[in-house]
Amino acid sequence: MDERRTKRISKYLARHLRHDPARIGVTLDPQGWVGVDELLDAAARDGFRITRAELEHVVATNDKRRYALDGDRDRIRASQGHTVAVDLGLAPVEPPAFLFHGTVGRFLAAIRAEGLKPMARQHVHLSPDRETATRVGARRGRPVILTVDAGTMHRAGHVFHRSENGVWLTAAVPPAFLSFPG
Repeated sequence: MDERRTKRISKYLARHLRHDPARIGVTLDPQGWVGVDELLDAAARDGFRITRAELEHVVATNDKRRYALDGDRDRIRASQGHTVAVDLGLAPVEPPAFLFHGTVGRFLAAIRAEGLKPMARQHVHLSPDRETATRVGARRGRPVILTVDAGTMHRAGHVFHRSENGVWLTAAVPPAFLSFPG
């Protein structure tokens, strides 16, 4: 499958597994899962045909592992990033001492004042290393990497989860736990 088709399918999945499943008439279960056959049928009715092989290719090759199939490969869900209410069933996990967040300069004033907020999503997304955070920030322009004192946050009672694809999730990051470059 060519890269352009792979990207189109991935964006289609993101829209409907993370943000707007009702648009194509599917309902996510409380943990964010939907049947693969139900999703493929709904996509076809929407005029966006996806084969099971294409779907499995996108899940297997997505560099950020944004999607997961269950053990029987009968259900699919997004690994994180939902704007619709789901409970991914992730157990609280003690984070490493430091995590990272990639952003761009135009958001720094608000982040200094209010910290990191989930905005429309359910959680703030944090990266385990600077390289990943740099890639995330670069999607919107010249990246600025913030360091999150996750260990201190955790000891102060903030809860962290790690999604299946290694993204760290928390409700918010108050400004006191952030370090800004330069």
